[in-house]
Amino acid sequence: MTFLAVVCALQMMADYNVRNYGAKGDGVTLDSPAINAAIEDAVKQGGGRVVVPAGRYLSGSIRMKSNIELCIEAGAVIIAAPASMKAYDKSEEFGFPEYQDGGHTYFHNSLIWADGEENVSITGRGIIDGKGLTKHDTEKAGQVQGGSIGTGDKSIALKACKNILIRDVTIYRGGHFAIIVTGCERGTIDNVTIDTNRDGIDIDCCKYLTVSNCKVNTPSDDGIVLKASYAMKKAVACENILITNCVVSGFKCGTFLDGTRIPEKVNWVCGRIKLGTESNGGYRDIAITNCTCIWSSGLAFEEVDQGLMDNIVVSNIVMNHVHHYPIYITTGCRNRGPKEVTEPSRGQNIMISNVQALDCDSLSGIIITGMKDAPLKNISLSNIYIEYRGGGTKEQAARPYPELGKMYPEPGKFLGPTPAYGLYARHVDGLKLNNVEFVLKKPDERPMVVLEDVKNDNINMTTKQQQ
Repeated sequence: MTFLAVVCALQMMADYNVRNYGAKGDGVTLDSPAINAAIEDAVKQGGGRVVVPAGRYLSGSIRMKSNIELCIEAGAVIIAAPASMKAYDKSEEFGFPEYQDGGHTYFHNSLIWADGEENVSITGRGIIDGKGLTKHDTEKAGQVQGGSIGTGDKSIALKACKNILIRDVTIYRGGHFAIIVTGCERGTIDNVTIDTNRDGIDIDCCKYLTVSNCKVNTPSDDGIVLKASYAMKKAVACENILITNCVVSGFKCGTFLDGTRIPEKVNWVCGRIKLGTESNGGYRDIAITNCTCIWSSGLAFEEVDQGLMDNIVVSNIVMNHVHHYPIYITTGCRNRGPKEVTEPSRGQNIMISNVQALDCDSLSGIIITGMKDAPLKNISLSNIYIEYRGGGTKEQAARPYPELGKMYPEPGKFLGPTPAYGLYARHVDGLKLNNVEFVLKKPDERPMVVLEDVKNDNINMTTKQQQ
């Protein structure tokens, strides 16, 4: 190998330190132009590792490219700039009817984003602080904020990318989404810590992704959520997804990181692992295992936009201080999508096992509800132990439970208390419960189980009053 070839090879393997491109890391200077310059230089060499060393880097949009690893080292903090600095990229044109929230539609107005790239990595033991991001869903095509530059609203947004990796970073107050990954194929989100004021991790219309070893604290919205929206301008399933060894919670934002872990007042949802609500493409071949849910809403599987929810397996889940319900499986006809789609929402082949949930809200027991003309099929629950607070009334037991219909599928906000304290099921064909035990902390005047329009059921369960 010639001397020149050796030099070129060393250059290709070299790190691209953002300080060498003018980044100050003083928390005052806008450093995103320097970070983007380092990325562009690495791209010219075929890719590389862009290093953000210790310091405080005020930043607008950082544009990730193919074959780039953005390494945020220990001691480094990337701080989202305020909207007044006009530092975020303009949101892209969508050019198609929007059937989902703006946060699921527009990506370029984010702190760190990539669109259509390959081999994209965001790693390191540093922190992403979304201080200047908005948590509200206000995005529109080409949205402006005091000028021609869009408002920043997401910490990390990856769309239509392949072979992605997000590992080891910490995200604090991440905006509307701390991480949103849409239409991506093959990827891993591992050992990420999130303490945020809206959604934690959203996986939308993706294939072959793993979320592992993550800690996600979201007191105001969902922790880890799978979706299948119309963001790709067609119905795309979210499939072949594994969520494993994760912790979700709903403590007051910031108190998970500082260790005080103050329970937050809950209005409707917090924390939780969820499928939905955007569900045009449906979900299939999903595994959720070995997760802990503390001070959060329960597991929720919601198919309401004419997709199919199929082959879902959940196992080894620990829950404590559970809001509103421990397990919720439902279909509905919100039908937020093209009018020419006529297929009803469907759900089938869902298996949940080895779940222990303590201190569960008295609002609702386990809820399993399909639709009259499209019942849920083959639902199996086994080795379930749930401790309810109790306190339900005869009036709640006698109250007709509303059909979901076109409503948003959230019992605590729209449907009210269930007529049973332990399990309420309606419009189900094939319901199997084995070794399911309910315990009441205090008496409840509602029955343990209410079944309406349930066929082919096989139920083995017990209940007792806590001593």
